[in-house]
Amino acid sequence: MLKVAQIWGRIQGKLFGRLEQCLASTLTAKQRRLVAILEIVRIEEHVPSQFAKRIGRPPRDRRALARAFVAKAFYNLPQTNLLIEMLRTEATLLAICGWRDCSELPDESTFSRAFAEFATSQLCDRVHAALVKEHVSEHLVGHISRDATAIEAREKPVKKAPKPVKPKRRPGRPKKGEVVAKSPEPPQRLPRQLQQNPQEALAELPTACDVGAKRNSKGHTTFWIGYKMHLDVSDAGLPITAVTTSASLHDSQVAIPMEKLTAQRVTSLYALMDAAYEARLIEQCCQSHGHVPIIDRKRRSGEKSHWDPATAQRFKERTAVERANSRLKDHFGGRHLRVRGHAKAHSHLMFGIVVLFADQLLQLVT
Repeated sequence: MLKVAQIWGRIQGKLFGRLEQCLASTLTAKQRRLVAILEIVRIEEHVPSQFAKRIGRPPRDRRALARAFVAKAFYNLPQTNLLIEMLRTEATLLAICGWRDCSELPDESTFSRAFAEFATSQLCDRVHAALVKEHVSEHLVGHISRDATAIEAREKPVKKAPKPVKPKRRPGRPKKGEVVAKSPEPPQRLPRQLQQNPQEALAELPTACDVGAKRNSKGHTTFWIGYKMHLDVSDAGLPITAVTTSASLHDSQVAIPMEKLTAQRVTSLYALMDAAYEARLIEQCCQSHGHVPIIDRKRRSGEKSHWDPATAQRFKERTAVERANSRLKDHFGGRHLRVRGHAKAHSHLMFGIVVLFADQLLQLVT
């Protein structure tokens, strides 16, 4: 956290004062927080300043647009037109994002095209990976907490392919010499994921918008249309790995590639998961990376707690991922998914993840 403390000292000592001199106005507490987050994220460094030559008018500077989308996630704005209206009415916010006056502010269609470019190029994934490498990779992480949360979307769910019809046969035992054709069992995903690299395993997962179901803490099953965000979070509440899939995909189907991705990014000791991840192959994958898996067991009749007091105390650290999911949805745009398609939905959520990472870093040093 030394780097963040140094950045925060530089922001407080120099950047705030220079900004207020240039703007001739005092920054509010909210604007100071946004400036600090933008300084930590530095998303403009990951956006090409010049695009390839093409016929027609040159595109607007995408660096200011990228900073504006960070501000949208920070202010938890549900729609882009609200962001544009906010930029038109607040000269300070306009300058923070990188525009000199309202005449330079592009229209909503330009914002939309820029966001599509950011989604296609996986801009926020690259920014998030760079943040993890800079601020977490050199430190030892005690516990990685893994969980998924429902993301509601405003789009039509895809229809599932019909199940193959089994050939009908006369009931009863087959006749002597009769060969009963059996339908081949579909290949299981978890054994295959053990042999794949994370990118290959993630490429096989369904990502289309569909209907998801989940049992809540009160034992009732809830349904939603949209996606599912899977997170690996450190003890400090920093999101290390983020994956967006279809809502109907079971949590356990993403555990192995996420375990491999997280192991590439940080050095950790324990992997904490709830009962949805109870599988021998997931435990085997964690152990192969030198991690100790602590997975809650499904409650069965007459079963008592299987953990010693120390392990039970360690498992309580899993609340870090629950808090991260809550902050993403309540404060950084997770409940305001208005775009369609997996690429744009994931990009929208990743802007929130990037802001969440930077904001959590600031909470640790301020």
